[in-house]
Amino acid sequence: MNIVNLPIVDLVLIKSEPILDTRGKFSRIFCEKELSNYLNNKQILQINISENINQGTIRGLHFQNHPSQEKKFVKCIKGRVFDVTVDLRKNSPTFLKWYGLEIKETDNNMILIPEGCAHGFQVLEHNSHLLYLHTESYNSEYEDGIKYDDPLISIDWPLELSDISDRDLKHPYLSNNYRGI
Repeated sequence: MNIVNLPIVDLVLIKSEPILDTRGKFSRIFCEKELSNYLNNKQILQINISENINQGTIRGLHFQNHPSQEKKFVKCIKGRVFDVTVDLRKNSPTFLKWYGLEIKETDNNMILIPEGCAHGFQVLEHNSHLLYLHTESYNSEYEDGIKYDDPLISIDWPLELSDISDRDLKHPYLSNNYRGI
């Protein structure tokens, strides 16, 4: 596994080199030994799959508040998405900055999203699926979100919006005096 730092503090891209032969390919998705420095004594507690039918769909921007803040490992296992992380950590040098990149099933990459960051994505190809590994279990009491088109953040989504949930449409905009989590 090759780990690359991205422009948000503690946001990393994990590149896994597949082993190819006449049968196909084999690759690791997760290795606790190689990723232990990024886990900080946490374990993977929950694994989810997000299946997305329509190109242009946006999911997010989601996060969990303390004490259920989580790290997320996100991997595209089918199709392509534009994956976005927003830093909401009040003492971070990249506070309120966002970073987005395309991830697709063929690139064999995974993103590690740090605690205190919101996450969302836009579907770039019909029928795209994401695999999530979480260091905390979902807890509705601590779930939160910010609106995908928040002007304070100004994410440049690559496609026109085609579908978004009622829940995500109801997320608030950040106030001008937002201080972080």
